[in-house]
Amino acid sequence: MDSELEVIEKNATLEINSCVSAGELDTIYLKYFSKTHGIITNLLKKLPSFTIEEKKTFGPKANQVQSDLKALIEKKRNLLINEQLQDPMIDMTYPLPAENAGYMHPINQVIEQMNSFFRYYGFSIGEGPEIETAEYNFRKLNLPEGHPATDLQDTLFINEPDLLLRTHTSSIESRILTDYEPPIRVVVPGKVYRNETASATNLAFFHQYQGFVVDKGITIQHLKGTLEAFHKFLFGNDVILRFRYKYYPEVSPGMGTDIQCTFCKGAGCTVCKFRGWIEVLGSGMIHYNTLKMCGIDPEVYSGFAFGMGLDRLVMNKFAIDDIRKLYGGGLIYI
Repeated sequence: MDSELEVIEKNATLEINSCVSAGELDTIYLKYFSKTHGIITNLLKKLPSFTIEEKKTFGPKANQVQSDLKALIEKKRNLLINEQLQDPMIDMTYPLPAENAGYMHPINQVIEQMNSFFRYYGFSIGEGPEIETAEYNFRKLNLPEGHPATDLQDTLFINEPDLLLRTHTSSIESRILTDYEPPIRVVVPGKVYRNETASATNLAFFHQYQGFVVDKGITIQHLKGTLEAFHKFLFGNDVILRFRYKYYPEVSPGMGTDIQCTFCKGAGCTVCKFRGWIEVLGSGMIHYNTLKMCGIDPEVYSGFAFGMGLDRLVMNKFAIDDIRKLYGGGLIYI
């Protein structure tokens, strides 16, 4: 066994000294020290069958050879690294390409998921200006001058009285209905602005997701079915929704949609203001006047529209208990 060990040590030493890359060293290490088929490992596995005297003689020698070879491999590895660093053809100051780091923001993640869902059902993705005119933001949506929703308490106006930061993505709906002929099927993710006091569920700046369909024979059942399918897609088949009548000037009849609070499961907490439900969107059949003011004949065509608070959907999906965390840099992914 001693002679066999000497031969193994001699061969291994020659192989290690002749290596020219770290990859070759890794191969040699596995050849001699692999737990399943390493040459020295298998040799040491024979020790239990030796006599006590043989163990006293051969055991220390085998362990010493193992230690010496491992030290030689590490020494050779450091030597190869140093040689590589000394290579005059390598510029250590050359900038490497930037690596991607971090994660996509939860809002962008949800927007991508929602876009994929609605694209599957034949919707186009629309966009429009964030600085809007009162004509598209209010008038064409059946909100006449003097309507409470146009009050300075809610709307952030710019210097000119007719210009404002859009208060809802419905402004893009009125633009598209004006510029295109039915059939129309569009969704619009976007930023909106309100004169709001910041709280756990409200901010002056937030996101909405608007959707609308105009065609012949569209009914409120089409709307309800679309919303049910969408929420199951986003939250799972066990999502609990409720629909209730609600007034919105641009639709008639109007329908509000609430989702059972995912934090308290309907028991009531600070997030849902102890109601057990969180309102996520308003919807309804597009108002007769809205279609008419956008140049669509309401006697021929009908349609539905919905607008949802995207931030609240994100909060429910990712269990974020304060809307301000979405914009304050306090989110941590695990």
